[in-house]
Amino acid sequence: MRMFSDARRAIALTVAFALTAAALPAQEKVDVATFERIKAEEMTKSQVMDMMSWLTDVHGPRLTGSPITRRAGDWAESTMKGWGLANVRSEKWGPFGRGWTNERMTFHATAPQAFPMQAAPRAWSASTKGKVSGGAMIVKLDSMADLYKMAGTLKGKFLLVDSLVDVRPHLTAEFSRFTDEQLATMAAAAPPAPQAGGRGGRAGGAGAVPGVRMNFATVWRDTAAMRFLEKEGVGAVLLRARGDGGTIFTDNGNPHNNKKEAQVPVVHVGAESYGRVYRTLQKNVPVTLELEMTNKFYDDDPSSFNVIAEIPGTDPALKDEIVMIGAHFDSWHAGTGATDNAAGSAVMMEAMRLIQSLGLKPRRTIRIGLWTGEEQGLLGSRAYVRQHLQDSTGAKPELAKLSAYFNVDNGTGKIRGVYQQGNANVGSIFDAWMLPFKNDGMKTTTISNTTGTDHQAFDAVGIPGFQFIQDPVEYGTRTHHSNADVYERIQADDMKWNSAVVAAFAWQAAQRDAMLPKKGPPKVQP
Repeated sequence: MRMFSDARRAIALTVAFALTAAALPAQEKVDVATFERIKAEEMTKSQVMDMMSWLTDVHGPRLTGSPITRRAGDWAESTMKGWGLANVRSEKWGPFGRGWTNERMTFHATAPQAFPMQAAPRAWSASTKGKVSGGAMIVKLDSMADLYKMAGTLKGKFLLVDSLVDVRPHLTAEFSRFTDEQLATMAAAAPPAPQAGGRGGRAGGAGAVPGVRMNFATVWRDTAAMRFLEKEGVGAVLLRARGDGGTIFTDNGNPHNNKKEAQVPVVHVGAESYGRVYRTLQKNVPVTLELEMTNKFYDDDPSSFNVIAEIPGTDPALKDEIVMIGAHFDSWHAGTGATDNAAGSAVMMEAMRLIQSLGLKPRRTIRIGLWTGEEQGLLGSRAYVRQHLQDSTGAKPELAKLSAYFNVDNGTGKIRGVYQQGNANVGSIFDAWMLPFKNDGMKTTTISNTTGTDHQAFDAVGIPGFQFIQDPVEYGTRTHHSNADVYERIQADDMKWNSAVVAAFAWQAAQRDAMLPKKGPPKVQP
């Protein structure tokens, strides 16, 4: 669906706003006129896709700790300073660990037939020592004892440590949007069970467990196994990547934090290339592979950073209170980090630009946070919370001043509503704020939680923290943590819509007489 398509569309929006204003609940004042101005500005003067290109084509991928990410942060700071935002800065946190970039990778089979291998390096993998050629070998392990039995046979070998999968045709479209029925189900969801600590980052892992069959995860994350493979001089460990048809999903662990840790080249191999090598070996036909992979580690600055900027509040009684919007700035490395999460970062920056360019003067301060380290466990946003809001010693003064935090991190898809994160007190408020957007598909609040991204860092200390409901588009099927996570997968109309929605929500929260209510028994809203 195209949005803001022509002059008639703009006129229709104006009429819709006028009709909506009369329908808003009396207890929640909504600044419909400013919503209209925000939409019109985004319709005619959007910069969000240009920002997307800067963050992906020029400054992507943005793996935490890499110099590319630092240059991206410098660009974001310079851009927001150019708009006239206040208190633009980087806030360091850490130490994080070693930075890493992939600088070169060529991978081919040379026998019995020559063909290119579809593959991507695993983050924080070691380099090869120049161009390495050796035989492929299927490795099946039930224990470390099985691995030790191979001593003396692994030098220069390319180890296939995963089994085959049955690659089936895709019978449903990879692209999807929420149906009315799906949104209605979300809206009718029961309140979620209480969560312990609000944690839930995406990264994690454990070492090998005795008695449990070893696989790529346990080998990669088991120190003894990796030291053994390094000592044996293996050519590389080959992991069968999730995905098919050219899409390679990279399942990445945490970085090497110590120069002395075992370093073995590890590569994600596309299903078709992996399957061809594996099936050939099953026929007792030798396969020779050739890999040259250059990766670089960075140890000069072990800290990472968050980018912060503000539009200062103007109400003498409320200007010290804060409304925050944010998104994670870091990405994985196989693509350029477009849908995960340059999309969220660009939307947040564009929302700030919209408010600033319109000359709006919020009552409360509106602050943006762009977080690194999200992919390793919400590290940047949690560091911000410890620095500004609450740490092991207790609450800080700013905790009582932060009204709400709004996050975008579900790809490029159009915003359709808000996850209330178990907060029954905001449902009617958000329903009122969404009315000016309802005719174009934003209409759903759900009491449900959603996990795995930075709003949880704020929710964990009692701040009303929210993630928007977004159409899936291709996020889970094609782009999330994959080599297809690139600019071309971004939906421009959805990005413009999302920017207008976030700007409107930030503005409305900043203008409200009271801060947004926290979780607890449902209250009568002021």
